[in-house]
Amino acid sequence: MDIHEYQAKEILTEYGVKIADGGLAYSPEDAVQRAREIGGSIWAVKAQIHSGARGKAGGIKLCRSHDDVAKAAEELLGKRLVTHQTGPTGKVCGRLYVEAGTDIAKELYFCLLVDRSSERIVMVGSAQGGMDIEELAQTNPEAITKIYIEPSVGLQDFQARAMAFALGLPVSMINTAVKTINGCYRALRDNDANMLEINPLVVTGKEDLLALDCKMGFDDNALFRRHRIAELRDKTQEDPREMAAADRGLSYVGLDGDIGCMINGAGLAMATMDMIKLAGGEPANFLDVGGGASPERTEKAFRLVLADKNVKAMLVNIFAGINRCDWIAEGVVHAVKKIDMKIPLIVRLSGTNVEEGRRIIAESGLPIITAETLAEAAEKAVLARNEVVAREG
Repeated sequence: MDIHEYQAKEILTEYGVKIADGGLAYSPEDAVQRAREIGGSIWAVKAQIHSGARGKAGGIKLCRSHDDVAKAAEELLGKRLVTHQTGPTGKVCGRLYVEAGTDIAKELYFCLLVDRSSERIVMVGSAQGGMDIEELAQTNPEAITKIYIEPSVGLQDFQARAMAFALGLPVSMINTAVKTINGCYRALRDNDANMLEINPLVVTGKEDLLALDCKMGFDDNALFRRHRIAELRDKTQEDPREMAAADRGLSYVGLDGDIGCMINGAGLAMATMDMIKLAGGEPANFLDVGGGASPERTEKAFRLVLADKNVKAMLVNIFAGINRCDWIAEGVVHAVKKIDMKIPLIVRLSGTNVEEGRRIIAESGLPIITAETLAEAAEKAVLARNEVVAREG
């Protein structure tokens, strides 16, 4: 789960990390009032969406008067911002963060994240902040420093000092940097976050260290014990299909293809998606219905897949181990009759009670295309999809 910049900054301040003065706004009037409360003569009006690279997408406006603040707010509120992280659909801005202008002497990059390959937390830093870390990693990888933290021991002061020097900070700022780095680590650890990125972390003209921007992501599996963090969720920033699936206990990831998938088991789902691509098609989604695919749960899964208007054909691939093929078949027949499907449906069943499951589908009288192997199912799904596209012209 991701949160907004202003929410991440509120968390950081509780751990001693300094930020610029700022306030939340939902209207141009709110934005002007926040600017008056902050004071000064320059402000940044920042769109709050779950994405980086907002500046390149026009989501951050530097203003030098209250009229400029109002104009910027008017332009940004309700705007759909498209970045390389949002994909072509973009994300709509529904709130703004108005922040005091900062005297920036230097921009740095700092990040903490869970590194699954090493089973540790990795601390990443660079003296070249304010740019995409992916771009920097390609153009100048030597500019990036990585320090691995053993979770059972935690961040040590010598590691924080090593990172401070790697960021190119003067000796006079090392203690401040260590305090900031320690605060970031505790914010990550105490809230079950799996990523905390500050880009840029800036040195001001007065040698203060400020988090000018911040992103935090959290482990969904730990939200049951982090009620305060769970309440920060903004559903308007999530894929509506994935949000609907999560609310119904289904594992769903939306993709850009047009062959809908309903499968039990993440491994089988991945293999099915690969087989669809091998057959020349593109999967529209990853959907794992899990082991308890009851008729009601199956119907929910069908409706979720078919809510994507790009879907031209649907493939159901079930391997029944804990479950039973006859139960799955009953659920599929129930769902198809209730939903009145308009696109081709391909069903492949395997495992427990497979013969009974196939009999139920065959005797249902429904135009369901069956397959015995995964390769055959994928090929039939791609063929059916092509026929639909040809008919639509």
